[in-house]
Order: sequence, then C-alpha cells, then structure tokens
Amino acid sequence: MENQPKTTHKAGMATAISLVIGNTIASGVFLLPSTLAPYGGISLFGWLFSTLGALSIAFVFAGLSRRFPAEGGPYAYSRMAFGDFIGFQIAWGYWISVWVGNAAIVTSAVSYLSVFFPALNDTPALGVFTGLGLIWILSGINNLGIRESSWVQRVTTVLKLLPLLLIPLFGMFYIQAEHFIPFNPSGKSAFAAISTTAALTLWAFVGIESATVPANYIHNPERTIPRATIWGTLIIALIYIGGSTVIMGLIPPDQLAKSTAPYADAAEMLWGQPGRYLVALGAIIASTGALNGWILIQGQLPMAAAADNLFPALFAKTNRRGAPSYGILLSSILVSILMGMNYSRGLVNTFQFMLLLATITVLIPYLFCAAAYVAMSLRRDKRGKIARPGWPVLLGFLAFFYSLWAIAGSGQEAVYWGFLLLLAGTPVFLLLNRRRTESTEE
Repeated sequence: MENQPKTTHKAGMATAISLVIGNTIASGVFLLPSTLAPYGGISLFGWLFSTLGALSIAFVFAGLSRRFPAEGGPYAYSRMAFGDFIGFQIAWGYWISVWVGNAAIVTSAVSYLSVFFPALNDTPALGVFTGLGLIWILSGINNLGIRESSWVQRVTTVLKLLPLLLIPLFGMFYIQAEHFIPFNPSGKSAFAAISTTAALTLWAFVGIESATVPANYIHNPERTIPRATIWGTLIIALIYIGGSTVIMGLIPPDQLAKSTAPYADAAEMLWGQPGRYLVALGAIIASTGALNGWILIQGQLPMAAAADNLFPALFAKTNRRGAPSYGILLSSILVSILMGMNYSRGLVNTFQFMLLLATITVLIPYLFCAAAYVAMSLRRDKRGKIARPGWPVLLGFLAFFYSLWAIAGSGQEAVYWGFLLLLAGTPVFLLLNRRRTESTEE
C-alpha cells in the first residue's frame, strides 16, 4: 500500500456531471409526486423555491472549488475557513451520513428488485444476501480505481434518466388541466403550502456537492467541478419539475395521493404494463448508480481527512490503482451491518432513527461551507480591500440562510441528536490531535 495514488486516470466533465446527477437522483424521487399530491399545483412553486436554494448552494460549491480545488469537498472548505476542529467535525458527520444513507439506498434497491423477483420480499434472508451482494460488487468496482467507478457511474446515470425523461416528454401531450384545479387544495395559505412543499423537496437535492470530494481525481478541477456542479443541479431541477408537472397532469389528484408508485402508474397509463416494469427497472438502476457514487465518496472523503492527520492514517492508504481500499472496505462493512438491521423487526426503528441523523449531518456541512464562502469572499487583500465583494457574498448568505432553514425544518429531535452525534466525534479528534502533537515533538 502507498499513501499517494498511483493512477494517472483523471475523470472528465461527463463523469463529474454524472457523479452529481447520479448521487443526487436516487429511488426516492420516484415517490415524490405522491407526497406532493395533497398540495396540488402550488407544489410546483415549492419545487421552484427549493431549486433556488439548491442553486445557491451549488454556486457556493462551484465558487469554492474554483478557488480551492482541494480533495475532500465540504470537509476541505470548512477546514480552510475554520480550522482543524470544525474540519474534523464536518468530515466525521459527513462520513457517517454517507454510509448510513448507503444502507437506505441498497435497501430501496432490493425493494424494487422484488417487483421482478417477489421472493426477495417474501424471504428476508434472501433480501439481505442480495443487498450484501450489491454492496460488495460495487465496493469491488470502486477498489479497481476511478476509471472503472466512473464508467459504472456514467452508464447508470444515462440509464436511470431514461424513464425520468421519457414520461415528461411523452406525457406532456396528455396533461389534463382540470387536475390542477383547485390549485391549492391543502387548506393552508399559499405561503404555508409553498413552505411545506419546499421542505419536502429540498431533500431531493442532497448530493449536488459530490463532484467536489474527489477533486484530485478530476481533470482540471478548478474548471470542471464548478461547471459540473451548476449544470448537474440545473439538469436535476428540470427533471424533477418536469416529471412532477406531467404526472400531476396525467393522474387524478385523489388517485395520485394514494399511489405508492406514481411514476410507474404514469408509465402504465402511457405504455401499459411494460411501462410499469420500465420504471421499476429505472428505480433499480437509480439506486445502483447512487450507491456506486456514494461508495466512491465514502472512501475519498475520509482519505482526504486522513491525509491531513485528522482521521486515522489507515484511511489514507491506497492500493496500486490509487483507490482508498481501507476506507471503502470499512465503510462497506458498516453499510452491511446497517442494511441487516433494517431486515430485523426489532432494530428497524433504530435504522430509521439513524437515517434521520444522516439527513441532518449532511445539511450541516452545507451551512458551514456557505459560511466559509462568505468569510473567504470578505477577506481583505494586501492593500486592505475586500477582494471579492458583491455576488459571492450575496449567494453565500442566501445559501447559508437556506441551509439554516432546512436544518430547522428537520425538526427539533433531529437537530438535537444530529449535533450530539457531531459532538460525539470530539474525543476522537482530541485523541488524534494528541497523537499528532506527540509525533511532531518526537
């Protein structure tokens, strides 16, 4: 093993965009139209609000990656602005959120596979082994290096987009305007309805920062990463808003609210039973692609922190192909344990609770990165003047308050336990910092 990657392959724009789209669009998007159905057409304004918030965050990451194309993404930016302790806390929380989220993704993939193989749903043990197989196959691919992982990410991203694009393109000709009347059937005020639907949809954008993490493996990162982040976020928003609009126009509101598979129902209306299977297959590919991309992240992020002596040195070691093998393998072991918990009735509530914590711990890095962007934009140059005022500061403040709003919207319990989870990493930081100090003195 070596501490520095030996691979000469660098991922390009296509891979960077597919990482953003692939990690952000997972199987959950296939259920969102049903969740939003009780709010009717006004939910589209919720989508627009969350899109503006997501774009503000995307511009923050684009600006940071342009100025500081450092491996580690949210961790690296937070550490640059606020020091080792905050950097460690962001790396700690983000890493936990990744492997906990991966357990949910693989569970979702097995659930959609049961459409084709009902035995997976009827026999829990078979579902566990299938999920474990998926985890370790993709972990093996990521251990082969960035080239192989990039190829899987590009292919799965293209395939997952097919049903998400085909339904809006074909369904737009069958939209029935009366399905949008009343425009706000929720009984809430327009402001309350938009706020609620924006809160429901903001989770769909988690992952737009993905291209910033493996910066050392991306060609011309200061140019590629910002463009991939912005374009990826815009493509995601168009897919979400277009799909939601068409499905609401195809399926009657009362029927849509009760649907457990709105995209599948819409596809069946357009193309019959084969359409339903097309969407199920798309959801499986969406889960697989997201899992592949996040397995890449679960190795890259702790490797960046370990290179700065803020994570155990084991995470910094790479194999001859430049892959952070130990980080990938250890994280995948944790993913496997959590996935098994989800198939145990006694532990399912624990799994759901940890998933709630994973959500809040991925939003906190957004908050700190927005603050870091503002702080760096307000730094004075050698002449005592602020180097980059104006739009960067405005976008940074917008992203900061949007992230703060999103965290508050997670609920008091989630916020409390999320911050407690971050603080739980403090003893680890103190131990590593002590060892680093002793090593320096020697």
